[in-house]
Amino acid sequence: MPKDGLHQTMLRVEDAPLLTGRGQFFDDLPTPHGTLQAAILRSPYAHARITDISADAARRLAGVHAVLTGEDYASVASPLMVGVKLPIECWPIARDKVRYVGEPVAVVLADDRYLAEDALDLIEVSYDTLAPVIDPLKALADDAPVLHDEMGGNLGADRRFSYGDPDSAFAEADHVVEISVRYPRNSCTPIETYGVLTRWNPHTRSYDVTSNFQGPFSIHPVVARALNVPGNRLRLRTPEDSGGSFGIKQGVFPYIALLSACARLADRPVKWVEDRLEHLTASVSATNRAITLRAAVTAKGRVTALDYDQVEDVGAYLRAPEPATLYRMHGNLCGAYDIANLRVRNRIVMTNKTPTGLNRGFGGPQIYFALERLMQRIAIELGLDPVNVARDNLIPKGAFPYRTASGATYDSGDYQNAFDTALKDGRYDALCQKRDAARAEGRLYGIGLAVAVEPSVSNMGYLSTALTPAERAKAGPKNGAQSCATIAIDPVGSITVQIDSVPQGQGHKTVAASIVAERFGLEPGAITVVAAMDTGKDAWSIAAGNYSSRFAAASAGAVRIAADRLRERIAAIAASQLNARPEDIEFENGKVFIASNPGAALVFARVASTGHWAPGTLPDGIAAPMRETAIWTAPELTAPTDEDGINSSLCHAFIFDFCGVEIDPVTHEARVDHYVTMHDCGTILHEGMVEGQIRGAFAQAVGAALYEEYVYDDDGAFLAGTLADYPVPTVHEIPDLEILHTCTPSPLTPLGAKGVGEGNCMSTPVCIANAVADALAPARGNVDVTLPLSPARIASYLPDEPTAPEGIAQPRPSSGKGLSGQGEARVGAAPQEIWDLLMDADQLAAIIPGAHGVKRLSPTRFLADVTLGVGPVKGRYRVQVGLSDLDAPKSATLTGKAGGALGTGEGSGRVTLTPDGSGGTVIGYSYEAAVGGKVASVGGRLLDGAAKIVIGQFFAALGRRAGDAPQPDGMIARIRGWIGGTR
Repeated sequence: MPKDGLHQTMLRVEDAPLLTGRGQFFDDLPTPHGTLQAAILRSPYAHARITDISADAARRLAGVHAVLTGEDYASVASPLMVGVKLPIECWPIARDKVRYVGEPVAVVLADDRYLAEDALDLIEVSYDTLAPVIDPLKALADDAPVLHDEMGGNLGADRRFSYGDPDSAFAEADHVVEISVRYPRNSCTPIETYGVLTRWNPHTRSYDVTSNFQGPFSIHPVVARALNVPGNRLRLRTPEDSGGSFGIKQGVFPYIALLSACARLADRPVKWVEDRLEHLTASVSATNRAITLRAAVTAKGRVTALDYDQVEDVGAYLRAPEPATLYRMHGNLCGAYDIANLRVRNRIVMTNKTPTGLNRGFGGPQIYFALERLMQRIAIELGLDPVNVARDNLIPKGAFPYRTASGATYDSGDYQNAFDTALKDGRYDALCQKRDAARAEGRLYGIGLAVAVEPSVSNMGYLSTALTPAERAKAGPKNGAQSCATIAIDPVGSITVQIDSVPQGQGHKTVAASIVAERFGLEPGAITVVAAMDTGKDAWSIAAGNYSSRFAAASAGAVRIAADRLRERIAAIAASQLNARPEDIEFENGKVFIASNPGAALVFARVASTGHWAPGTLPDGIAAPMRETAIWTAPELTAPTDEDGINSSLCHAFIFDFCGVEIDPVTHEARVDHYVTMHDCGTILHEGMVEGQIRGAFAQAVGAALYEEYVYDDDGAFLAGTLADYPVPTVHEIPDLEILHTCTPSPLTPLGAKGVGEGNCMSTPVCIANAVADALAPARGNVDVTLPLSPARIASYLPDEPTAPEGIAQPRPSSGKGLSGQGEARVGAAPQEIWDLLMDADQLAAIIPGAHGVKRLSPTRFLADVTLGVGPVKGRYRVQVGLSDLDAPKSATLTGKAGGALGTGEGSGRVTLTPDGSGGTVIGYSYEAAVGGKVASVGGRLLDGAAKIVIGQFFAALGRRAGDAPQPDGMIARIRGWIGGTR
C-alpha cells in the first residue's frame, strides 16, 4: 500500500447485522442463571454528610436479595486509584459524604429491575446538607466549601512550566494581547448507555466482567487493585458491538468495581444497565476550563510567546485517567503555529459536580477555543486580516519534523499549502463578498477561522507531566504506546484477525479486513475480524483501547505488520514448492504464484494451511504460518524530560476550517451558512470511513457550539438531566460541510496514517464562535462569546430589547428549578368542614395525590409518604409539612420539605378559606418552592405543568371528600381553573 496513495474503499462488513437488528450489544448478550438486577440509589444533594441509611423496608420487599452501601463495598474492596497523588479516597459509592448530585449511595439487587427500582423508594437516607461550590474559580477561594477535608482546600494540583524565554519575549513585544475564556461542560450522549455484567468465583477468587467498556485498558489494573485481586484474576470482556461512546464509556469503570463487589457480597452474578437519566446526571462529562491566555505579538502580527493560565474543573473526584484532559495536549499548546516561547500554569480544582473523563477530542476543544479566539483578537486589535495573521504564524514546510516549545514532535506537514488550497477550493473570497453584501443590507453575518493540529497515538507518559521531575523519578519512567494485533490461519486456510481497539461504530473491522485481504490477494469478505476484547486470552497492553484516534495510525499498523510477517512465511513455503525465490512470489485472486509465470500457481488456502496438515514439509528455518501476533510501539514516544518537555503524541494531522454564520435578527439563532474543513491526515486508509469520522465529529461539535451544556445551579442541582433540557442536535440542525484533503504521510506510522476521528470536535466550536463574534462586531465590537451560542445567549450580546409598554408585565425569569404560583378553587362545603379535613391525617392520606400514608406528628406537623411523577421522573418521597399562622377556619401557612431517591424539594404556601355565599368555600392558594436532584433536571417546562396538575388533583379529591357533587358545567369550570388558574 503506497504511503501517498488513497486506498480504494470497500463496503463496510459491520453494516449487515446492524441494519437488520442482529447486532450484539451489551443488553443482547445472554446472562447466567440466577443473575440479579441492580438499581442504584443516588444522592439528590451536591454536598452533604450521610447521617443514616435505613434500608430494612427495602430488604423486606419480596424479590430483593440485598441492599448494599458504601460500608459493604469497603468490606471487600478498596478505593479507586487517583490519577495524581492526592490525599483523597475515590470510592465508587459514597460512604460518609456525598459530593455531587447523582453520586451512588446504595445498590439494590433484586430478581428484576422493576423490583430493584421499587426498593429504592423504600430506602431512607438522612443527610446533613453542606454548602456546595460549583464555580472552579470560586472553589479556589480560602473561604470556599471544601469537598475533601483531608486536602484542606479544593486545589488538587498546581504546576508551572516555562519553555524558551517567555520573559524576554513579552518584555520585547510590540503588543500584548490577552483573552479570558471559559469552556463549558458538555458530553457526547451515545445511544447505548453503560452496562455491566459481573461474576465472582469464590474458588479461584476471581472476577469475570462483561461491559461495554471502551478502554483505555490502563484502567484494568486500576479496577483490579480496587477489587483487591491481581490482574490475572480480573477477566474483562467487551461485546462485539457498542452503541457509540466517543470516550464516555471509559467512565464505566467505577461501576465495574462497584458491581463486582456487589456480586461478591451477594455471591450471585449481577447485571446493571444505566438509564438515560442516570447517564446524563452521573456519567462522565468533558471538563469545564477557565483559561486566561496572553500573547506577545510583533507589530506585524507574529506571535513570539504564549502564556497560559488554566484552571481545570474535574468535578468531585480526580478519577483516572484524569487529569488526562488537561495534559493530553501539553505538547500542542502552540497549535499549528511557530512559537518558540511558552509559559503555562495548570491548576486542577474540585467542585461539587460529576467527576470528568474522556470525551471526543478531550483537551483539544478547550485549548483551541482559547488559542483561536486569541488569534482573532490579535487580528482585530492590530487591524490585520485574520487570514494573514493565521498564515504568517504557521509552521513553515521546511521545519518538519518540527519540535514544539513544550516538546512535541510534529512528524510531517505542509500547512501553508493546505491553508491556501482550502481558501481557494473552498471559495473564501466569494464568502467574504457574501458577508459584505449581507452587512450592506443590515444583516448580521460573520466569518470565522480555526487552525488546529490533531494529535493521535498518545504517549502513555504524557500524564506524568502532571508530576514534578522529582516525583516522576520516584514513580519510575512511563512512556510509549503499544498496539497489538493477531492474525490466525485455520486448517482450511481461512483468516481471522483480532484487534486491540474496541470500536463503537467507526468501521475498524472493514479497515482491518481490507489491509489483510490486500496483503494476501483475497476478497475482504473472506477475512473475519474480531473486535470484541477478552483480557483473559487476547493480546493487549495498557495502551489498548479506542481513544485518541489511534486505530489507523497504531492498531491498523499492527495488523499490517502481522500480515507482512505471515505473508513472508507463506511466500517462502510457496517458493519451495514452486522452485522459486520468495521475493518472486505474488498473491492475487486467492492464488499464490511466481510473478514471471502466473500459470505456476497454488491455491492460497492450501499453502497457508500447510502448518496444520504437513508441518514436516516446511522449509528449514520457516515457522508454521498458523498465528502471528504483532506488538508495535513507537520509539519516538519517550518519557518527559527533566525540563518537562513531552512528545505527548506520535503523529499530528492538520486542520483548517472556515465558515460563514448568519444571526437571525428576530430569533437570534445562529445559522451556519457555509462551512469548509481541510484535513491532512496522512495516508487515507478508507475514504468513506474518513468522511464519516469528519462528519460525525462535526455534528457533535455543532452541538457543543450552539446547543449543549451541562448546567448546574448554585446549589449544585443538575439542570440538564433530560434530552428536553440538554438539546442534542438532530440531522435537521446539522449543516452541511465541504471536506477537502491534502496528504503528507507520517514517516512514523506503519501505514503513513494519522488520526482523523476527533479533529472537528477541536476546531469547529471555536470556528463557529469566531464567526458569531465577527457577525456581532459591527453592532457590539469585541465580544467575549461563550459556548454554547444559544439564541438566548446571543441575544444577551445584542442591544437590549425595547421595554414592554406600560401595563404589560415582563416575563419572570426562571432558573429552571424554581416554582411559584397562585390561584383558587371552589368546593361545595363550608370552610369549617374543609378546615377539619385538612387537619385530619387519615383524611389527608385519602386526598393527597400519590399518598401512601400520612402521620400527624403534632397538632401542626405532618409526615407523608408520597409517590409523585414529573415527566419521565417518578419516585417516592417523604414529605414533612408544618402549619403556622393559623386562623381557623380562615387561613394557614404551610411549609414543607421533601426528599427521596430522585430529588429534593422545599417551599412554603398560604391557603385561605372564604365562604362563597352559597354554602361553599373559595380556597385561595399561593406557593413558592424549589426542587433539586434528578427531578430538577426535567426543567421548568414540565415542573410548572406538573405542579398545576397535582394541585388540581388535590382539590378534586378534597371536593369529593367534602361531599361536593358539582354539575358537569361546574366541573368543567373547576378543571379550567385548576389547570389554567395560576395568575
